[in-house]
Amino acid sequence: MSYKKILTIQDISCVGQCSLTVALPILSACGNETCILPSAVLSTHTGGFSGFTFRDLTDDMPLIQKHWQKEGIKFDAIYTGYLGSIKQIGYVQDILNTMGNETCIKIVDPAMADNGKLYSIFNNEYVEAMKPLCGSADILLPNITEACFLTDTEYKEAYDEEYVKKLCLKLTALGAKTVVLTGVGFTPDTTGAAVYENGEISYYTHHKFAKGSHGTGDIYASAFTGALLRGKTVYGSAKIAADYTYKCIENTIGDESHWYGVKFETAIPYLIKLLEEN
Repeated sequence: MSYKKILTIQDISCVGQCSLTVALPILSACGNETCILPSAVLSTHTGGFSGFTFRDLTDDMPLIQKHWQKEGIKFDAIYTGYLGSIKQIGYVQDILNTMGNETCIKIVDPAMADNGKLYSIFNNEYVEAMKPLCGSADILLPNITEACFLTDTEYKEAYDEEYVKKLCLKLTALGAKTVVLTGVGFTPDTTGAAVYENGEISYYTHHKFAKGSHGTGDIYASAFTGALLRGKTVYGSAKIAADYTYKCIENTIGDESHWYGVKFETAIPYLIKLLEEN
C-alpha cells in the first residue's frame, strides 16, 4: 500500500465532531499521512451551541505556506473543506496552485449551504468567489444545494435524473474534472451520491434517515478522500464513504444526549473493513 501525504484545510471545532476533528482521524485511519492547515479555531461548532469562541487564523495561512515552501514540502493530495471568508478562498487557491506535487489530486468540498439555503455567514459574493476554487478541483464534492448556488440553478426538493445530470454538466463547465454530488435521492426515503466522471453518470443509493445529523458531510468527504488515496476508484470511494457515513449515523440513533454530531469513532473499524473488502 502506498503511503500518501495529504493536506486538509478547514476549521477546528474543538467540540462537535466536524471539520478537522473528523478529517484528521478518518484520513489517518485510511493509512494516509495527514497534514492540516486550520483556518479558524472554535470552542464548538455553530449548530445549536451558543456563546462559542472563535479565533480567526486567516493571517497565519500564508505564513504557514511560506514556511512549507522554504522546507520544500509538497503534497500528494489537497482536500479543502469549510472556509470562513473570501480572503481565505484566495489563500487556498494559491495553495492548490503551488503546494501539490506533479500528480497532486485536488479535492474541494464547497461546504457553504444545505437544504436550499446558504449558511448564515455567507452571501452571493462568497458564492462567486468560491466558483473559481471549485473550477480548479480534480474532484468536486458539493451537495445539491451547493451545486445549485454554484451553477445559478433553481433549487428543487423533488427532481429527476435529468436535473441531476444538468447540475453535473454545469459544474464541470466551471472547470471541475469530476463531480461527486451528494444528498441525491429520487424518493423521500432514499439518498446517496451521483458520480459524474468522463461524461458518464452513476448512482449509489441507500436508505435516508428521517433526521439529519451535523458533521456528516465532513465525514463523507474525509472518508471519500481517504479511500481514493488508498487506490479506490471515484465510484468505489463514493460508495465506501456513503456506507461508512450511514454506519456512523446508525451508531448514534437513540442517544438523545448526542445531538451535536455522530459517533464516527465507533465506526472506524467498519471503515477499515470496507477499505480491505472493496
